[in-house]
Parts: sequence; structure tokens; C-alpha cells
Amino acid sequence: MRFEGRTALVTGAGSGIGRSAAEQFAREGARVVVADRDTAAAKATVERIAAAGGEAIAVEVDVADEASVEAMVAAAIERYGRLDAALNNAGISHLPRPFVELTATDWQQIIDVNLTGVFLCMKHEIRAMLAQEPIDGGRGALCATSSGAGRVPAPGQPHYTAAKHGVLGLVKVAAQEHLAQGIRSNAILPGATDTPMIRANSPEFLEMMRGISPGGELGSAADVAAAAVWLCSPEARWVNGQSIAVDGGGVMI
Repeated sequence: MRFEGRTALVTGAGSGIGRSAAEQFAREGARVVVADRDTAAAKATVERIAAAGGEAIAVEVDVADEASVEAMVAAAIERYGRLDAALNNAGISHLPRPFVELTATDWQQIIDVNLTGVFLCMKHEIRAMLAQEPIDGGRGALCATSSGAGRVPAPGQPHYTAAKHGVLGLVKVAAQEHLAQGIRSNAILPGATDTPMIRANSPEFLEMMRGISPGGELGSAADVAAAAVWLCSPEARWVNGQSIAVDGGGVMI
């Protein structure tokens, strides 16, 4: 029960890695704020947590909108009194296309959600953590979901690649600025992972993703989530500013 008496927030928690992380936080004793732009999906995650004996609330959020993000964090504090862990996981992707065919609109959409969204969440989560008393010497821990594309290029996805590289920079700056105040920041870099977002694509795209994954299989959302939960736990108290690949060895740099 590494999170007993603590509160965890997960964005993009209506499905996939986010849902698995929310459930794992709850099993470890956390009160979980399940945030997603799809309210029905967030409520479904809360129902799964409640059925397993955990405690959670659903919050609708658009991570690209600062007022929405601020309201999400305020809801967490209002309900549970503090925020001890946050996994900033919400993200979107587009099908690959040639660099010169990428539109400015598509570029901006990915940047708004996958990069600006992480910045806005971290900004308001850190503010909340700074305002609370430490527990066991720490005020809180943040984790952001980047990607293997945070280290190497995702073919046909310059906007996704740029955003995921940017997430790693945000994490390092936050880690450097706030460790002395008891707040850690890290990132996970999933490889090709079996999530509804990936399965919504064409069979050809799924085959391509399996082809770039070690062993020819998609990774497990539960395995990826477990790494994020560990990074937010007291067991990782000396891990800060790091980017951990969770991809079976797909990217080794």
C-alpha cells in the first residue's frame, strides 16, 4: 500500500495506460482523480476502481485548455485535500504521412495536447504540491508519458516526435527546479503498446507497430503503467529527471 493516505491524479485515465495506472494507484491505497476528456470513459474507470474496493472521482478535462486544467487540480484538492502523485498521460496521435504533407492545423493539434497539455498540467500540479505540507520529506511526484519518439523519430510523425521530445525537456526543467522543495519529476517512454488508441487504426498500421516492437508483439498497458506508478512511489525517492523506456528493449540509447 505505497500510496495509502495519498492522492493520485491521472489524465487520459478513461482507457489504456491511463486506466491501468489509475487502477494500480487505487490498489496501492491512493484516492484517485480519474481525468479524461471523455466523461463516460472516466466514470467507467471509477466504477472499475470502486468495484475493486478503491476510491476515485471522475473529472472531465481538456488538457489543452488552461482553465480546464486548473479546475481539474482544484477539484482534486477540494475533494481530497492534497495531491501527492500525478501521471500526465493524456495524448493523441495521427496516422503517419510525409513531412511536406503535414498541415499546420494537424501540427498545432498534436502540440497543443501532447506538449502544451503536459506543461499546463505540470504547472498547476506543482503549484498545488508547493502549497501542501510534505509527507515523509516529499511534497509529491510527477510522471509524464512521453514515447520512444521522445528519443528517436517516429516515421511520418514530425509533430508527434517534436512534442514527445519536448515533454522530456519539461520534465528535466521541473526536476531541476523543484527537487529542493520535495517534488520529483520523471517520464516514461512507452513503445508500441496495446491500447484502444492504437487498435483504432487500420490492420496495416497495427502490423507496422508489431513489426517495430521487440518479439513482434504489442506491449501491455499494465506493464507501462506499473513503471509510472513506481516512479511516483516512495520507492523511487532518489529518481528524478529521468526518462525510462518501457518498450521491451525497442529503443536502447
